[in-house]
Amino acid sequence: MDTTLVPGNSLITATPEEGRQLAVKMARLVIKATQQDEAVRDKLRDVYANDASMLLQVGQVVATEFATIAAANNYWRK
Repeated sequence: MDTTLVPGNSLITATPEEGRQLAVKMARLVIKATQQDEAVRDKLRDVYANDASMLLQVGQVVATEFATIAAANNYWRK
């Protein structure tokens, strides 16, 4: 599988909201690249959707991605 992990090959976004959306997308792409079998991902979705600890870990991955994007955007300073 050839997955593009940085959509558009750029972390630059116009707004923090766009940055957050990019962070979520990138986190999802990491999961897709890690577990390439769609049927397995679908089966596991119910497992992590009902586990508070796993959901918190997902949030941490998105937060880490967002921190990287925010830094690349110089925290949206003008």
